[in-house]
Amino acid sequence: MKEQDRIEQQNIGGDHAGTISFEPTADETGLNIIDPIERHRYSLATPTRVSPTPINSDTFLFPVDASVSVTTKSITLPTVVAVYVRDASGRMLTEAEHFATEEFPEDTYSLEICAPIKCYLRVNSQVSISANATQTQISFETPTDVFVGARSHHDHPAATVTTTTDPKDMMAAVSTFGSALKTTSVERSYPTLRGHPPTIERGDELQIPDCLEVPETGVRIEVPPDYESIYVVTPLVYYLGAQLEPGSEPRIVTETGFEYTLGATRGFEADVERVLKQVFFLDCITRTEGYYQVDLHEREEIEQVVDLDFSTLYDKSLPEQLEAYLEVPFDVIEDQIPEWKQTTHVRPTADSIDFLPFVVDDLAIIRTPVSNTVSESTVQTSAVSEFLRAESGEFTRSTSQSESLDSSYIQPENTDSLEQTWIGDGTPVGASKATTDAFEHRLDRTPTDGDIDITVICNDMEMHAERDVVEESYGERAKLPFDVSVKRDLTTEELRETLASEQDFLHYIGHIDEEGFNCADGKLDATTLETVAVDAFLLNACQSYKQGMHLLEAGSIGGVVTLSEVINSGAVRIGRAMARLLNRGFPLQAALDIARDESIVGGQYIVVGDGGLAIAQAESGTPNMCEIEKVGDNYRVHLSTYPTDQRGLGSMVIPHLAEVENFFLSSGEIEPFDLSRSELDEFLQLEDIPVKVDGELKWSSQLSVSEI
Repeated sequence: MKEQDRIEQQNIGGDHAGTISFEPTADETGLNIIDPIERHRYSLATPTRVSPTPINSDTFLFPVDASVSVTTKSITLPTVVAVYVRDASGRMLTEAEHFATEEFPEDTYSLEICAPIKCYLRVNSQVSISANATQTQISFETPTDVFVGARSHHDHPAATVTTTTDPKDMMAAVSTFGSALKTTSVERSYPTLRGHPPTIERGDELQIPDCLEVPETGVRIEVPPDYESIYVVTPLVYYLGAQLEPGSEPRIVTETGFEYTLGATRGFEADVERVLKQVFFLDCITRTEGYYQVDLHEREEIEQVVDLDFSTLYDKSLPEQLEAYLEVPFDVIEDQIPEWKQTTHVRPTADSIDFLPFVVDDLAIIRTPVSNTVSESTVQTSAVSEFLRAESGEFTRSTSQSESLDSSYIQPENTDSLEQTWIGDGTPVGASKATTDAFEHRLDRTPTDGDIDITVICNDMEMHAERDVVEESYGERAKLPFDVSVKRDLTTEELRETLASEQDFLHYIGHIDEEGFNCADGKLDATTLETVAVDAFLLNACQSYKQGMHLLEAGSIGGVVTLSEVINSGAVRIGRAMARLLNRGFPLQAALDIARDESIVGGQYIVVGDGGLAIAQAESGTPNMCEIEKVGDNYRVHLSTYPTDQRGLGSMVIPHLAEVENFFLSSGEIEPFDLSRSELDEFLQLEDIPVKVDGELKWSSQLSVSEI
């Protein structure tokens, strides 16, 4: 196996210079690593003061954005994360996780730390690694010069491709997407090795920048030259680094002579989805033969039912791997494939081409819409009226009995993905509403070295209960720098100024109607705003959809809005849950998916813009939630993980349990665990995460095992 060749291959497209910075901790006994674009930071604690000195980043085996040297006898990580140890040539020696104890004699070592910011250490010394349930310590025999490098997960398109609306030109544009892959080996199944495809704009002629180096993978995909076929197959074209060409029948063709028909039995869209999932999943299995030789749960399961030699496959070409993978019946492996993060429903019109790079960056499944038009009365549901009749004194967050924002809504077809996104005209129900403005604003996000800025606005004193609970929730994490400000009864000018000031998140509590935000001296209509500098928002008011869409047009990236009236008590529960979930690192869409269950009005809330935006980082790197049930004398824990932009499809997780030694592919529910009372009590203390017991949302830090 050509180990070093594969490591060097990752340097393709890995330059994000200037996105990482280092600074001593407040007491100088440690080092803060800061990603100013993604608003993430990670701290390495040291026993004595350190003075970071910049060094050449070529020292490291893997690409880094910036690097420094510090002198220390040990480094303590704030949480337990995987640490991969390699020798000077890149050969993997071990993987250290929770409850690890490792000793290495004096030599040159490369240590990869799988933190929210990817970190690398290079040292010439004896090395000891020890980990308990809460933190990891890396020690050296004497004070040693340690090279520290870091790489941001932030990824920017390398160029913009111009295409006409001619389907054949669009095919040529989509064929450039493979240029964003940082490797064409199976390691492209790691999210950090899949770059952002070039953006697309429409023009009078096809223009492909010379700087785009499209890989020659020996794979082409043929489909009829129509928008529907092109859009559906685009994620597969990207992941395979394939050429997309016109053909009478949809099929995959390789330089080795292999052919695979798309749509012969299950239909074109279903076949494309299955092929993408199957190839991606089996790449995740095969890559365990490479430079991350970890024990993977899914490999153990798959090896019992398939006849594939993964060691041999690892060194095969992509076309040879593809042929071997597709000989396996999908039904044989389907149950082991992690839940897919997202299905995006894309209307097959010419202007939808603008969205494709952003959808593909998430490796989303693309479907053309099969939707139902539903009336406003169906969306509003009679449950709201029933609740109001039953609960005297309750009120909605509307200023009047105004008409709803639209007479009809679009309800996309349900899929088995964690998230649903709608691209096209209309207001979706049960799916987020994507806009190109939001995605472009995400790319233009400016660096900041300061705190995470959160503003809570309460423009109606009747709703003070939500203001109080969310103020307590935001910024409660001591290890992250939050700056939370609470404002009350703003005037139109004060709200305008607040929206124009740079901040990470705005939580609005009050009234909104067709005329705008209700303020102390009148209404502020978001259509009058020239610039909005708030990255993300929650407009917890009735009928806030249109105002939220205008915020996206003016500069925001993503937000949560309501489609119709919401009951005040239900809005309080939704707001409280959203605050805690966002504070723990859940992206907008994942947070709302969980929070919706907190109230009967949860179905009135949707995400607009980029639902993958997170305002804080998860403590363990991957947001997770568990559901616990009592089984005899033990407790069964169903753990679910939620992909993020930093930890997307292809990431791995390992529960911090002494008897668990295998990694799991992240996304959705992993295999349940049976724990004793003491084991569960210890597990719940590791990290403050959302926990469901008998359908009720609780938090591990406030949950006693005796309550289950």
